[in-house]
Amino acid sequence: MGELTTRRQRWLLREPSDNSAVRLFCIPYSGCGASMYRKWPRYLGDIEVCAVQLPGRENRLREQPYGTYEELADDFAEALLPYLDRPFAFFGHCGSALPGYETSVRLLERDYPLPARLFVSSQVAPHQGPAGRFLHMADEELAVEVTELIKELGGKPVGDMVELSVRILRADVDANKRYRPLKPTALPLPITALGWAQDTEVDYRLMDGWSDCGSTTFRLLEGPHYRFMEAPDELMKVLVEDLSSIPEGRNHSR
Repeated sequence: MGELTTRRQRWLLREPSDNSAVRLFCIPYSGCGASMYRKWPRYLGDIEVCAVQLPGRENRLREQPYGTYEELADDFAEALLPYLDRPFAFFGHCGSALPGYETSVRLLERDYPLPARLFVSSQVAPHQGPAGRFLHMADEELAVEVTELIKELGGKPVGDMVELSVRILRADVDANKRYRPLKPTALPLPITALGWAQDTEVDYRLMDGWSDCGSTTFRLLEGPHYRFMEAPDELMKVLVEDLSSIPEGRNHSR
């Protein structure tokens, strides 16, 4: 196996199947790795859920976290290219919605295949951010949040794990702070903007700016900020419904 192939495969928790009709690339929430999607099914009908692994976490722990979403998109777009041979989509929640958007922009700029749809959950549009209480927290405050998140994921927080997670979360928060496009690129693809009715982190009513980024469908789901990790039926249904609208036989490229 060549070095380039190995490097590309690091970006995904597992090698995508050749039998899936659609690939849904799920980008992990700030401070987390691909395992946060472990409660999601591998398949939703003929849609394969492909959990993305970002640098600096879990099996890529020895790598440096990215400094900006632009840098991330540069590398991610190239790494994904061999897997864009069929319809695909991105899903990102909160901070990870923005790399999904920026990677879509990069694919457009490079004349690569484009997503059939972009799913953005609990995040304001890129030109209306940055937003969120994490942006103003000191490391000690982030440690409290990380501890709660580890418990949400079913883990037991210990000192080294919390310290490492804070380092990753700080890198993600700083990348969010740096991401300030003055004018969004309008993508020639549909966007689904998902808000959560009981979300106290990002008010769904602040997500209207996504309509400047492309043709956007807004959907409101029940639950708090972290409910998406549980793979709730309502969310899975939205993913299937919105991806089933891809015209049969449509070429994934432009």
